Amino acid sequence: MDGISFSIDEGDTLCIVGESGSGKTTTGRSILKLVPITDGEIHYNGIKISSMEEKDFRPLRRELQIIFQDPHASLSPGMTVGKAIEYGMRIHRIVDRSKLKEKTIEVLESVGLEPAEYYYNKYPATLSGGQKQRVAIARAISLNPKFIVADEPVAMLDMSVRSRILKLMIDLKKEKNLTYLFITHDLATAKFICNKILIMYLGKIVESGPSGEIFSNPKHPYTIALMNAIPDMKLVKREKEIPKGEIPNPLNIPNGCRFHTRCKFAMDICSKEEPKLKEVSPGHMVACFLY
Repeated sequence: MDGISFSIDEGDTLCIVGESGSGKTTTGRSILKLVPITDGEIHYNGIKISSMEEKDFRPLRRELQIIFQDPHASLSPGMTVGKAIEYGMRIHRIVDRSKLKEKTIEVLESVGLEPAEYYYNKYPATLSGGQKQRVAIARAISLNPKFIVADEPVAMLDMSVRSRILKLMIDLKKEKNLTYLFITHDLATAKFICNKILIMYLGKIVESGPSGEIFSNPKHPYTIALMNAIPDMKLVKREKEIPKGEIPNPLNIPNGCRFHTRCKFAMDICSKEEPKLKEVSPGHMVACFLY
């Protein structure tokens, strides 16, 4: 990431959208101090957490949780579902040890894994992808967090399961007053769940704004390209402007605007200077020389 800056209001859902390699996951992990940052600051509820020692930060970890993209990899194959959820609660002393199982059963029921007693003793290998992701969500909410980084939590799931998991996350958000940083490469998913959207490309924010504004009035050519990538169910085919090639190697970043090598609107200035974020309407920012 290079010079990105944003804030998330309590109770909101902010989406970071972009192709693989844009820096979305690194951003989310950096916020939770799972990846060390080289410069800049991260603040949570007025507390500067970016420079905190781990021993000082550890009490805050229960408030700041993550749902990883791949539940197959994030759940230990040697732990039953019940033990995986109890583990964090035991470390952070959420409940007395004698009540761990009771609390775990309650959490499993809250994510729709019923009968909870049946799933409590199951191993991840015996569950479907959707069930595993529900376990991952249960593990995150078991600590009563306030903020959750959801790193493409539905990307590995079938479409039918995807909608149910998204609905579950929305219901849990309302019930527990959660704040989400939702990472996705799919703008259609972002429209369904987010209040505000950040479009990232090669470590930079190229456009940001309220969800409705981004969808009704996209500005940056990259945002428009992501819009065009949304599957269209209409029978009438239409040509879609989708940029050619792949996202450049972050070890060899192009000069000027990072998107100019794939942009059909590229001008001479685009290869020489880097555009700054500019407000084009209230709360709607874009970094592009077209504006």
